[in-house]
Amino acid sequence: MARKLRVEYPGAIYHLMNRGDRREPIFKDDLDRHRFLETLAEACAKTSWQAHAWCLMSNHFHLVIETPLANLVAGMKWFLGTYTGRFNRRHKLFGHLFSGRYKALLVDGSGNGYLRTVCDYVHLNPTRAKLLSARQPLRSYVWSSYGHYLQAPRKRPAWLRVDRLLGEMGIPQDSRAGRRQFELQMEQRRQREEPGQWKSVERGWFVGDEEFRQELLAQMETKLGRHHGGPERQETATARAERLLAEELKRRGWLAEQLEARRKGDPEKVKIARRLRGETTMTLDWIASRLNMGAAGYAAHCLREAR
Repeated sequence: MARKLRVEYPGAIYHLMNRGDRREPIFKDDLDRHRFLETLAEACAKTSWQAHAWCLMSNHFHLVIETPLANLVAGMKWFLGTYTGRFNRRHKLFGHLFSGRYKALLVDGSGNGYLRTVCDYVHLNPTRAKLLSARQPLRSYVWSSYGHYLQAPRKRPAWLRVDRLLGEMGIPQDSRAGRRQFELQMEQRRQREEPGQWKSVERGWFVGDEEFRQELLAQMETKLGRHHGGPERQETATARAERLLAEELKRRGWLAEQLEARRKGDPEKVKIARRLRGETTMTLDWIASRLNMGAAGYAAHCLREAR
């Protein structure tokens, strides 16, 4: 069976979910959960992703991610692969951690309430899973972004974006009063949970109106070759890396020939490699080749020595 086509475009919003292989835990303890969020933070730095919501359960996760650079596939490949490697090394395991491909539900970000629908679904997940008693406030579940929405901006992760969800809830400002209103609305929403109300999130392939669906279908047809033309070329991971490299060369006043002439372990090359490694999903092989640093292993050695 052919794999589902991943639709990518600048500014796309996705509800992402994946489970452990054979529904086994993907988090054995809180250290794993911290490691997952640290890896997510790195992925956001590499890809310019913005997170609108997340929730970590024992054997699966939910994320609501916006991709300004149309790079979901490259970013998720790095993110899930890196977390799997870190989990396996810590627990002395090997092999798959996640069960097949992640689910990616496209979300209409037009401001008509569809983003709120998926964020509510994610934030209310602990209630549906009966991890909270009726007397426990939703904020009691610490492994979701819900609690961060109730904090002052300086205490939140830089990659968590709250303004769009607050706007769809009719909350004009991210102020103390606005955050109290957010919590009040969510606790009221929690009391209105009914069977079947999340069908579009759990069983569909998008959340939005008919116009949004038609636009997505048109993009899919273009990517499958049924039409010619299409939107402007999206910035790829390689294009992003080349742009960052050009910035670094300009900052140093170097020409491309000077980059090639400098020795493999030149400290300035290592600084450039560190930025490419931290802000893109390019492999060490690509970085070492592009910066004329020799083999990927040598480039990795230089990066370790420079820490």
